[in-house]
Amino acid sequence: MNDIIIDVGVNQDRVAILENKDLVEFYIERGDNKRVLGNIYKGRVVNVLPGMQAAFVDIGLEKNAFLYVKDAIPKDIMDNKDINLKDISIKDVVKQGQDIIVQVVKEPFGTKGARITTHITLPGRYLVLMPFTDYVGISRRITEDEERERLKGLAEEIKVNNMGIILRTAAEEKSKKDLRDDLNFLLKVYYKIENERNLGFAPRIIYKDLDLVQRTVRDLFTKDTNKLIINDKEKYNSLIDLVDLISPHLKSRVELYENSHNVLVEYGIERKINEALERKVWLKSGGYIIIDETEALTSIDINTGKFVGSVDLEHTVVRTNLEAAKEIAKQLRLRNIGGIIIIDFIDMNNQADDKLVLKTLEKELKKDRTRSTILGMTQLGLVEMTRKKNRKRLSSKMLRDCPCCSGTGKVYSEHTLIKKIENEIKRINIHTNIETVEFLLNPFNCDILEDKYSDYLISLKEKYSIELYIKGDSSINLNDMKVKKMGKIKDKKNNI
Repeated sequence: MNDIIIDVGVNQDRVAILENKDLVEFYIERGDNKRVLGNIYKGRVVNVLPGMQAAFVDIGLEKNAFLYVKDAIPKDIMDNKDINLKDISIKDVVKQGQDIIVQVVKEPFGTKGARITTHITLPGRYLVLMPFTDYVGISRRITEDEERERLKGLAEEIKVNNMGIILRTAAEEKSKKDLRDDLNFLLKVYYKIENERNLGFAPRIIYKDLDLVQRTVRDLFTKDTNKLIINDKEKYNSLIDLVDLISPHLKSRVELYENSHNVLVEYGIERKINEALERKVWLKSGGYIIIDETEALTSIDINTGKFVGSVDLEHTVVRTNLEAAKEIAKQLRLRNIGGIIIIDFIDMNNQADDKLVLKTLEKELKKDRTRSTILGMTQLGLVEMTRKKNRKRLSSKMLRDCPCCSGTGKVYSEHTLIKKIENEIKRINIHTNIETVEFLLNPFNCDILEDKYSDYLISLKEKYSIELYIKGDSSINLNDMKVKKMGKIKDKKNNI
């Protein structure tokens, strides 16, 4: 059973998903930065790049969206078995200046625009309509073979010719009428979108997915939810109406939090969010994992830390790795880390232990609604895996680059700063007749230099026959310094 805690704020809504009182997923949606994933637009092709087999499409966002050839191929071509899709060029599918209907399948991230597709999919409460794929799928979270067969039979009965559907987890134990009603609603939405093709000018939005709170009810509020708590009266009333429409049997599980305190603090969630932004994650045993996120990949390192075990070294290592495997799966969900992931487990001597750790990781990842793939262990003992990117990482939503280090996570050491000061003094001494120099540094750096390196600063004065002053200025970041040159030496011949 899980709990859903919703914090409605002035500028942002936040949703926390708890499993056994432990935070496993966290979502943020801001009023000035609404998500675009799932939205459908009428866009205009602005550039076709055969060399990349892709096109850029203006859909009205800050950056043009990216359309890959396989996401642009029309349904009639896809269904033609005589055509080899690999031989199709993007320039044969779309033309510059063409208006097309597209859906966002990946949020804009960093310098990259949104990824889009012409193959529209529409999620409902119980199923997902796929107008461009004649396929029936069932959620992997529905595990009983008998129920899967029942749902597949119902899906085959209600599906429209040449259109596919996927039965979502919420479809479990639902009747044929429930599924058909959901399908009919999605068909109406799709036909409305099709009618929009020839209306209005591009770029413009023609279908907007539900907001975060509504999506939470649609996608996550199921019979496995113990309770849903929300702290806003207005949103509570609208949620009750939505739940009454799609899941009336769950209405009693929706609660209004009327306390004036922060609802996320009340349930211990704020502390866990802060921990999810830390580089180091402590394990209960005393071991820890280090998570380093980069543009290309995420690396995760495991250490025994304070855990010394009680049997022998091998037992300690295996226990730490098993505990780390469970924590890593949870952290990937919570931080929403996607792309390539490299995990450096502590070396084990037994091949059976390697398989046990990988099996544990695989089992824990099955709890994740986002698809992941474990590729295996390399010759260096590193586990390679991937996790689908579908939305921004938690860190990118809650953190920004440090103005001091520009996102590197490092600043100049005091030794580097001293060398920079010396180089500047040497340059001044050679090219000018300045007699006094004042360096303005961040107060933190200023204190370090004056406390630990005052003798060195004096030696610089003596060597270059120059008056040197170090002053603190809080407006200067840790990697910068400003130089003020004052006064002139009357007789340049007296310089050393």
